[in-house]
Amino acid sequence: MKMSVSSIVSKDGKREIYVLFTEGDKSAEGRLSDYKMISSRGFNRDETAALEAYMRREKDTIVSMAKNINVFDAFLKG
Repeated sequence: MKMSVSSIVSKDGKREIYVLFTEGDKSAEGRLSDYKMISSRGFNRDETAALEAYMRREKDTIVSMAKNINVFDAFLKG
C-alpha cells in the first residue's frame, strides 16, 4: 500500500492535511483533523476503519511529513 500526504492547506479558516492511500485499483482519501475517510473506492468498511485508526495512531508522523513538503519544489520537479 502506498500513502501520499498533502502539504498543510487552509480550508474554511482552519489548517488541514489530506492523506491518500492506494493499493492497486483501490484508493481512499482521509482528512487528518477528524481521522475520517472522505472518499473511498474499492476498500471495504473494515479496511477504511483500519486506515482511520492508522491516521490517528500516526498523526505526529503524518504532520511531520506534511510540514516538510515544499509545494514549489514538488511542482517544479513533478
